[in-house]
Amino acid sequence: MTEVRPESLAQGRAALGTPALYGTLLAGSGVALGAFAAHALKGSLSAAMLEVFETGVRYQMYHGLGLLALAALPGQRRAPLWLLLGTLIFSGSLYLLSLSGLKVLGAITPIGGVLLLIGWGLAALDTRAGSRTEG
Repeated sequence: MTEVRPESLAQGRAALGTPALYGTLLAGSGVALGAFAAHALKGSLSAAMLEVFETGVRYQMYHGLGLLALAALPGQRRAPLWLLLGTLIFSGSLYLLSLSGLKVLGAITPIGGVLLLIGWGLAALDTRAGSRTEG
């Protein structure tokens, strides 16, 4: 029988807590930003810029919920940070673009998209590695 040490339990909780924390922060702030767009920005932004803002909110929510799902999977140590950073850059650049109108900010958005793709790739690899160690 394998001995379970208190420090290994704490490390396990910390590893599970990170994606859940990131996910709840992204999803919760996504709700707030969506409400802000629907109520405060609707009259002050063009329809096109409001759509850009809403795209940022949508991707933020998708990835917040995705991080919450990853929290239930074993071994997700690499993906959460990549997904958080990718979401902040991707959605953040869309928020700034829609609010400022600076088109150059649109060039930053794909960097966030690449980080998101890397994050999901790492999530797949970690899921595969985790399933090997369990079974």
